[in-house]
Amino acid sequence: MIAGELELEGSLSIPEGASGLVLFAHGSGSSRFSPRNQRVALDLNERGLGTLLFDLLSAEEEELDLFTRELRFDIDFLAQRVIDALEWAAGYAETSKLRLGLFGSSTGAAAALVTAARRPRLVSAVVSRGGRADLAGEALSEVKAPTLLIVGGSDEVVLDLNRDALEQLTSEKKLSVVPGATHLFEEPGALQMVSRLAAEWFARYLGAPIGRLPWEGTDSEPLWP
Repeated sequence: MIAGELELEGSLSIPEGASGLVLFAHGSGSSRFSPRNQRVALDLNERGLGTLLFDLLSAEEEELDLFTRELRFDIDFLAQRVIDALEWAAGYAETSKLRLGLFGSSTGAAAALVTAARRPRLVSAVVSRGGRADLAGEALSEVKAPTLLIVGGSDEVVLDLNRDALEQLTSEKKLSVVPGATHLFEEPGALQMVSRLAAEWFARYLGAPIGRLPWEGTDSEPLWP
């Protein structure tokens, strides 16, 4: 995948008949190999949504950031990388006709929201998982895409920050709290709930069939209020 003058590594998966593509912006210190994002991506694929997991930093930048820790919190820098990926997907033959959504986690959520504000015609929906939406700053009020903020109920500091960010968003918006979940959603069933919430949000705005995931069964009640 080309990002400006760089070639960044990414994993693209497009199920047959997909109508939408979700680009993943990972959090600070993570990469396209994030097991949580990979799990959510697989679940979205099961729903008929395409996914693109990619590295926000080159190998050299990643090595430098391990020592300086500067780039992982440079939201403008990260947002430009997400914009590059978004524009690449919009111009790539296999994905150019798909509606595009963004899934951000931690600082990647702020980068996703800044991207949505700067490229409103390209972004159809945004989902944040345990994200630092507040770091998007003034860009929050400029986001046009429907935005879902998912936060763990026991991730109290991030939950408060997301409540503040929700008030600044002027687009269609929702805050969903996963009861008992902490920042990494490691509790039993927590990440599955994230997948379900994200899948239904993207299905609604990217045009994919909602369907059910294998572990959801057929007669269960919704897992959240």
